[in-house]
Amino acid sequence: MKRILMALTAAFLAVAPACGIFARDFKFTEASSLTLTGKLFPDTPNPYHRIDTVRFKGFNKTENLLVRESSGIACAFRTNSTVISVKTVYLTPKYPTNGNGVSARGYDLYIRDGGRWVYAASGVQSDGKLSENLVLIDGMEEGRSYECLLYLPLYSEVGSVQIGVDSSASIEALPNPFRHRVAIFGSSYTHGSSTSRGGMTYPAQFSRNTGIQLLSIGVSGRCMMQDYFADALIAAPDVEAFVFDAFSNPDAKMIDERLFRFIEKMQAAHPGVPLIFQRTIRRENRNFSVPKDRNEAAKMAMSDSLMAIAVKKYKDVYYIRPNATDKLVSTTVDGVHPGDYGYTLWERSIEKPLLRILRKYGIR
Repeated sequence: MKRILMALTAAFLAVAPACGIFARDFKFTEASSLTLTGKLFPDTPNPYHRIDTVRFKGFNKTENLLVRESSGIACAFRTNSTVISVKTVYLTPKYPTNGNGVSARGYDLYIRDGGRWVYAASGVQSDGKLSENLVLIDGMEEGRSYECLLYLPLYSEVGSVQIGVDSSASIEALPNPFRHRVAIFGSSYTHGSSTSRGGMTYPAQFSRNTGIQLLSIGVSGRCMMQDYFADALIAAPDVEAFVFDAFSNPDAKMIDERLFRFIEKMQAAHPGVPLIFQRTIRRENRNFSVPKDRNEAAKMAMSDSLMAIAVKKYKDVYYIRPNATDKLVSTTVDGVHPGDYGYTLWERSIEKPLLRILRKYGIR
């Protein structure tokens, strides 16, 4: 009988939390009332949009959604809670074929420890439960204060992000942990396609590693030096430098037609501000495909030749060469987009040259 009672008690305790009998009492705070980092435009009507598509025109339907997605935005806060959760109102959840749910619709949490941002937790609710409270981490040390950085979904548009903590715990805005305002405009690489979670994009890694804030406008497949994107970048407040992943989406002909005009437009509006262009990375899907290899080689050759002219013709223009490949192992998810390791290689390859350029302008 004693064994039966013990078994019944164990079964009861196992299912009770799911039934809400021992449900935890949470207190929720809207993330936008804390500190949002990584936003090029601090004043968008929806705080989780990256560009106000009512104010700025010219975007097609795809681009309109892309710039409303919250890629690159993170919430910085301090709490003494033993649990951290998040509740989301999704306006447009995305289901990309080359990315998982955690990166596309979920969250990535880091905690500062010993001066470093250390991975703490990540997750996403299952389909059909997207609006329910998602516990990211539980069982943290009681009485300890934690400095947190929570990355928002890369490929979803959200209307509300509420951070949950113990009802008796405190939560407050953390001063922006990053310095300066450096804009970065790029392709799906910059947007974060094929990362496992939001904090693994190469701009996010760069900011955590250096303390310099990159304000990401990654737009998958649509970074082609368009005039209307230049108009938005030009209007962004207090930008101290611009970084571009501008040669990944356009073909060689488009690069030839648009590059100098794009540079001249940016410089006319922001004289003396550095414009730092990145060469596109090598795509592994060209290894055995003759047409793909030919097209990629043409893009690289065109950007190399034009940028050799540009860095001499224009003051404050620079060209750096990222690397996201490893000679010993494959680093891409789909032959085009790197996985986490590939993006880590990318960040490592640009960190020193980018810092060297930024220091010339007092950005350190």
